[in-house]
Amino acid sequence: MARQLRFIHGADLHIGAPIRGLRAVPPAWAERLAEAIPRAYDRLVEAALRHEVDFVAISGDVFDTTQASYGDYLRFFRGLERLGAAGIPTYLCTGNHDPLSRWQPGFFELPQGVRMLSSERADFALFERDGEPLCVVGGRSYPNKVWAQEADIAEGVTRAAAEQALGPRAAEAPFGVGVLHTGLFMDPHKAPADPARLQEAGFDYWALGHIHRRYVDDEACPRVAFSGCIQGRDIKETGPRGVNLVTLTEGAPNMVEFVPTASVALEMLTVDVSGCATLSAVSEAVMRAQFRANGSARCEEMVSRVTLVGATALHEVLAQEGVLEDLRAALNDSYADFLVDALVDRTTLPLDKGALRTEGLFPAALMQAAAAQRRAPQAQQAMLQDAFMQAKVTPPTLTDEAVEQLVAQAEDLVLDLLVREG
Repeated sequence: MARQLRFIHGADLHIGAPIRGLRAVPPAWAERLAEAIPRAYDRLVEAALRHEVDFVAISGDVFDTTQASYGDYLRFFRGLERLGAAGIPTYLCTGNHDPLSRWQPGFFELPQGVRMLSSERADFALFERDGEPLCVVGGRSYPNKVWAQEADIAEGVTRAAAEQALGPRAAEAPFGVGVLHTGLFMDPHKAPADPARLQEAGFDYWALGHIHRRYVDDEACPRVAFSGCIQGRDIKETGPRGVNLVTLTEGAPNMVEFVPTASVALEMLTVDVSGCATLSAVSEAVMRAQFRANGSARCEEMVSRVTLVGATALHEVLAQEGVLEDLRAALNDSYADFLVDALVDRTTLPLDKGALRTEGLFPAALMQAAAAQRRAPQAQQAMLQDAFMQAKVTPPTLTDEAVEQLVAQAEDLVLDLLVREG
């Protein structure tokens, strides 16, 4: 019978981090948000217990800062103790937020059944089930906040090195799992690693941390994977957040199932209100958008930043003092598990561009210039990149479609101002 291994791969817990980037948060929601990351960690532990996994691998950044509090340690270690009581060991490495040199050994000793991988060299452990070797675990921790550019964090983390370090029983284990905190090819400044070299190292699965979004190298048989962070900690970290439930089976493709852990989903929503005739209709459109986003986020509670767009006769009403805030308050009163932290008006007045072309020289010239810009998106990309570089800001990646949208938005904005001032 083919042997099988099942484990939870989690990373970037960031225990102790605040939820950043929100604008208006009432006290009740402030308490929820303060507990969001610890609750997400509890859900990681509960997922491991519920699925009765063989072990848990945590790939760095357990804590958000190098000065984690006693309370942060207490929350983390209690979760490890729950796993240990169920016979589930934990293997972990540190990352750039929680390098091993800054852990507080005076607070606790690691609970029994927890193995912290060394920061000094490639380190290995052997997982056994019922006395039989089942999996070699290899990896390395961050020693300090900054990884030396000339050093390869994956150097020496190979199956061959593991068997040499652990002895002949390691060679009997059918599986191998690597655990690293690395930028891979996505962040060249934070311990990058070559995916091809990882593939050649002899491990079946690489449990990686640092990149906060989920990634697998091959959906059909994932071997190099980021599970992403367990809870968004910034309004820009939107969408589902969680851990990977990994199943390795002899002679079969690897299986990775996403398990959500976030207790509060963060979303940035754009709602087209061009078809809305009243503010009540705008409120209904926003609520529908929230429910749609909440369904895909797989989370009970949600904080949204909502931008209203579209050409609408309500544009001038929305621009009146206090209207947006009253609308936001009404939305927040209507459903206790949803919070709109900010309502942003990007609507425009309905424009008759055909009529504007005949009303004056400036509108016609503006629309002619915009049409010319749409026909030469690469020239606009070069102009925008040059402007970003002069401002000493890293330029974003802009597609031809994105440039066309920017030109259209700029055209509508200027025409809208012209109509209102006229």
